[in-house]
This record gives sequence, C-alpha cells and structure tokens, in this order.
Amino acid sequence: MLKIEELVHAYIHAHCDFEKEIVLTNHFQADWEADILIIDFEGFSHEIEIKLSKSDFKNDFKKSYLNANTGEKFLKHDKISCGDYICNAFSFLLPMGMIEHSVIPEHCGIIEFYHDVDNWKTEFYVIRPQQKVHQDPYWKLVDKDLFIRKMALNLIQRKMEIKGKHEELIFKNPFDIKKLK
Repeated sequence: MLKIEELVHAYIHAHCDFEKEIVLTNHFQADWEADILIIDFEGFSHEIEIKLSKSDFKNDFKKSYLNANTGEKFLKHDKISCGDYICNAFSFLLPMGMIEHSVIPEHCGIIEFYHDVDNWKTEFYVIRPQQKVHQDPYWKLVDKDLFIRKMALNLIQRKMEIKGKHEELIFKNPFDIKKLK
C-alpha cells in the first residue's frame, strides 16, 4: 500500500516548481491542516487535501470552525465555497475511481492518482481543475514575516524531533510538549 508520505513526495516532485512556488506539507493554516499547500510566485494559494478512503473523504465535510467573535459555527466547505477561506483554491487528491465526481462540490478541484505497484510509479490526472474562490493573494491575508518565522521554527522543531529519535540529546529539548500534572 502506498503511504501518504510517498504520495505527497510523488505529487510535489511531478507537479511543483520549487523555483517559483512555496510548497509546504502538513501546514496548519486557518483552523485545518493542509496536506499540501502551494503558493505561487504571484501569491495565489492552492490547498490539496489527500483522501485515501471514502470515510476520510466524508469526514472532511463534517469539519467545522467556530468564530471566536460571534460564536457562530461554520462548516469547512461552506467557508471555502463562499470565498471566506485563506486559500484561493482547494482540491482533493484521491485514488482513481474512489469517489464519484458528482458528489464532490463544484468549488473543489479533483486530482486522481493511479499507483502501479509493479513499477512503483504513480500517475496523476486532473479531472476537474481547481477554481479560484477569491482573488486576494495569500500575502494580503497572511503576515509574510510571521509566516517565514513560523516556517523556520517548524524546521528547527522537525530537525530536533529527528535528531532526538536517532541520537541521545545532551540538552533538554525546548520543543517537547509539557505534560500537564
């Protein structure tokens, strides 16, 4: 079975231009984690959500957001479809034939993949291109300097996690989550 990390690697290396795009994986933005977030040279963003099972796909439509000011609850895809979302476009990346295209909302792009286990090759097919749900560049909605600082902190945290798994650290890791007593 193809692991999600292998699928992400295959997709970004086949479809992303690292000289012109910022490509992040497992990036928290707004109230959800983006499996793949691509920000192009002009600042337009595209979130790609990977779903490997029908139940995981259905659960994406149950995710909600609670407005801190009004207390109102919004469903994730209602927020995306009306353009009240930080990303300019949203797509699902799914195994070929897993979900009927008619049940996927029109505001969502559809990318399907086929993984050939014999040759260990993965092919991607854009079934429905992503649509821009609003025209505001990502950098108009996000503080670019804060974004860069958070990226740097995440990089340090991941490096420490990896080092901690492979060798004994001789200092206390300041990134460990403190357990409540």
